[in-house]
Amino acid sequence: MKEQPVHVTFRVKKAIPKLRTRPFFNQFRQALALCSDRDGFRVIHYSVQDDHVHCIVEADDKVCLANGMKSVGARFARTVNRVFKRKGQVLDGRYHSRILKTPKEVRHALAYVLLNARKHVFQRTGRKPPARIDILSSGIWFQGWKGLFNKAPPYPRETALPQLWLLQKGWRRHQLISIDEVPGCLA
Repeated sequence: MKEQPVHVTFRVKKAIPKLRTRPFFNQFRQALALCSDRDGFRVIHYSVQDDHVHCIVEADDKVCLANGMKSVGARFARTVNRVFKRKGQVLDGRYHSRILKTPKEVRHALAYVLLNARKHVFQRTGRKPPARIDILSSGIWFQGWKGLFNKAPPYPRETALPQLWLLQKGWRRHQLISIDEVPGCLA
């Protein structure tokens, strides 16, 4: 795992309101900034969906991954409870993780995470949504968009920079990512 990124997903319980709101996202970004770069653990990219969050992380080993995700999960749950003025459990079980071993897997995972909202819209409507960077993701920081140079936003980065070759350069062997893609769908 030391040289391989990980795609992590965690879901919220059914009683939790939809997460894809600006007030929640703004608070989540601040919470993530406090735990996205720790000893042996880094959150590189993420996207917030209605009832789950996807992350691409780097971890030195299984213990660093578990401890890092425990920190992210705890801050995430506190943020959900604070923003939605509620108490109680937030997460629906543990996180799901998948080690990304090849440049092609990393490229697919990056597209899946950063364009996940497009996938959900396509599944719901059957139509391709407009091509644009998901504002409820770390896509604004991503420097691998095909034909697009994105300016850094006027706020500090809440995620860590990738250190692993697979996330820095390796995935680029399989072409840059178009904001017009719909991951996991034949469109």
